[in-house]
Amino acid sequence: MLNVVLLGTGNLARHLFLAISRSDRAQIVQVVGRNLNDLSWFSHHTAVSNDFNDVFDANVYLIAVKDDAIAGVSKCLTNKSGIVAHTSGATDMDVLIPENKGVFYPLQSFTKGRELDFKNIPICVEAKKESSLQVLKQLADSISSNVQEIDSDQRRKLHLAAVFVSNFTNYLYGVGQEICSEEGLSFDLLKPLILETAKKVQTFAPREAQTGPARRNDVLSMQNHLNLLKNEKHIALYKLLSDTIKEVYEEKL
Repeated sequence: MLNVVLLGTGNLARHLFLAISRSDRAQIVQVVGRNLNDLSWFSHHTAVSNDFNDVFDANVYLIAVKDDAIAGVSKCLTNKSGIVAHTSGATDMDVLIPENKGVFYPLQSFTKGRELDFKNIPICVEAKKESSLQVLKQLADSISSNVQEIDSDQRRKLHLAAVFVSNFTNYLYGVGQEICSEEGLSFDLLKPLILETAKKVQTFAPREAQTGPARRNDVLSMQNHLNLLKNEKHIALYKLLSDTIKEVYEEKL
């Protein structure tokens, strides 16, 4: 049984806590964080502390805090023999101060109040020592069926790709919702389209699945759309995306 200390109390920390709590090969022995209100939720299930200098001994220390706080939190663990691993997609492993260091990055979008099945979430692991890598893999295997060994350079690029397919896409959902709201239309009308688009890329490459006026170079439709838009930023965004799509497919047009 792996003993794990979780440092952080945010969305990811909660999801990791729930996932590891269901494992029969690992357990959270302590949660450490500065926010007393957030700590109260964890206190019903395990030991908690708001003192980063009062951390239990454990096999693995998972740091689930904001990227700019990772190095500072890791300084409090230099006297620990266990593996100190952060959970960030965009941060190099070497920002961690302790020598026995690693990365435990779940590739998913985490939202408070929405439960996820960790078995389907890819977990990307990296470690300074081979023995530590095997321990992180063991921990990851206990909660996920998709564990990948990925180095810091690859992980940063993967995180960048995730921003495009998740964060930017979600922002575009918001633009679509705003346009619908202007006409008193329900955003629910677009949800079957959103689901079908997501399903298609499970079996087709995104380039093969692309449709729409820019893909066809339907100049009249695109101009009509631009005439309907009132927000200058949305107009600029529409033009940028349409022009980029046209460039990709211009040889086939």
